[in-house]
Amino acid sequence: MKIDELNQCADAEFASTLATIFEHSPWVGEAVCGLRPFSSTEDLHKNMCRAVDKASCDLQLALIKAHPDLAGKAALSGELTQESTSEQAGAGLDRLNAEEFEIFHQLNDQYQSRFGFPFIIAVKGHDKHSILEAFKTRIKNSTEVEKQTALEQIYKIAGFRLNDLII
Repeated sequence: MKIDELNQCADAEFASTLATIFEHSPWVGEAVCGLRPFSSTEDLHKNMCRAVDKASCDLQLALIKAHPDLAGKAALSGELTQESTSEQAGAGLDRLNAEEFEIFHQLNDQYQSRFGFPFIIAVKGHDKHSILEAFKTRIKNSTEVEKQTALEQIYKIAGFRLNDLII
């Protein structure tokens, strides 16, 4: 789809087209619907991120919590969104051996216990080793720093997804 085509969609189609850009959070696309037309994918992305920035802390936290654990139970049971499945597979997280899976599971649990939300990283360009290093580094952050880092990673993920959607 081209940005001009998206700009011309009816409101419901516009929101539906963008519903998966931010994980299980169609409200982000709905929030920018009235700001059309967008001059580019980058302009749309910037406005979607701004909508999240302006959202309440509770809504931001709900967005963060909407993301799955990396190589977690949802991945094993096939419950991830198509986008998350593809992204995690691209980083090799669908090919972990039993020991690696256990390490990811333990880190997911430690991180979730410490911060109250899942570890989020834009996995594109990463592999299991760099993701594990990021886990080990970021678990030392304060909750506020980690919340902001999670949002920044979500913005990167959304940018990748928009670039895959809009030509």
